[in-house]
Parts: sequence; C-alpha cells; structure tokens
Amino acid sequence: MQDSGLERKFARFGDGLSVEDGQVISGYASLFGTADRGGDIVQKGAYGASLERLSKEGRQVKMLWQHDPAQPIGLWEEVREDDRGLWVKGRLLDDVAKGREAAALIAAGAIDGLSIGYRTKKASKTTQGQRLLMELELWEVSLVTFPMLPSARLTAKEDALLPLREAAAYLRSISRGMAAQ
Repeated sequence: MQDSGLERKFARFGDGLSVEDGQVISGYASLFGTADRGGDIVQKGAYGASLERLSKEGRQVKMLWQHDPAQPIGLWEEVREDDRGLWVKGRLLDDVAKGREAAALIAAGAIDGLSIGYRTKKASKTTQGQRLLMELELWEVSLVTFPMLPSARLTAKEDALLPLREAAAYLRSISRGMAAQ
C-alpha cells in the first residue's frame, strides 16, 4: 500500500509477543524472507541504516493506532533487527484513551497485528514479480486490526493479561445486569 511516499505493511505480532504489566508489548513487526499478501519480501538488513539514522538524530520510531498520525498511543522503547526480523518493544500509554483501548483490545484478543509504515529506499524484483525490499526508511509501527503477514502469531503472557481480562469480564457482567433491569 502506498500513500504519499509512505508505505504500510501489516504483520501479526510475531512469536514471542508479550504483554507485560498490562502496558508493555513486544514482538515482531516484520519478518525477513517471508512474502506478504502483496508479494513483498523484506530482506535482512533492510532497516539497519534507518535505525542508525534515527538513533544518531535522537529520534524514535512512532507507535500509532491504525496508522493514524493523530493517534500516537505509546512509545517504542526498543526497535532492532535480529536474524528473524524487526523486533519491537514498547509501552502503551495509559494516560492516552486510545492507549487504554489498545491494551483492552489486545487483552480480549480483538487486536493482534502490527504494521510498519515506511518509505522504500532500495528494492528489486524477483522473477516471480515479487518486490525484494532491501532498504527501508522506517517511520512508524502501528497496532492494527488486519495484518498483511498472517504467518506470525500472537502469543502473550497470561499472567500479564489476567487483570485486564478480569476487568473486562466484570464490566460485561455489570452491563448484562443493567440490560436485564
């Protein structure tokens, strides 16, 4: 998907996603060598130059809700490449309404996707017509409803989600009680 030079790729939270303390999330926003539904394949090292540039400039990759630049919902405190892909760890801000909503939606299992917003700096084509993304300028990683890369799965620490699930169950029981009156 392309929008004024900003491309977006959707991936499910990768294996190892965790939600800690109700607000800290981590997982893979992108997996190397795996074709997404659009046929694009991110190559190992594609984010390196961008992450180095951001670090030198003292800037961070933005955490957005559904790619909406008017809705930052937290901070990515660690963004790095490893052998598997682009791994992110950040904190949802509970002082922000959408941050609280995102935490509740993750806890309920309604949201399980990450999506990258980037600009392609260097790419080539395979003989099958797939785009090999070799260098990307990473702008943001969003929490999204519909990811583009379905092969990665959400995993979460149950102990961290339990308080949120208990609160959701309590609110549902109150709602049912009010509806019965």
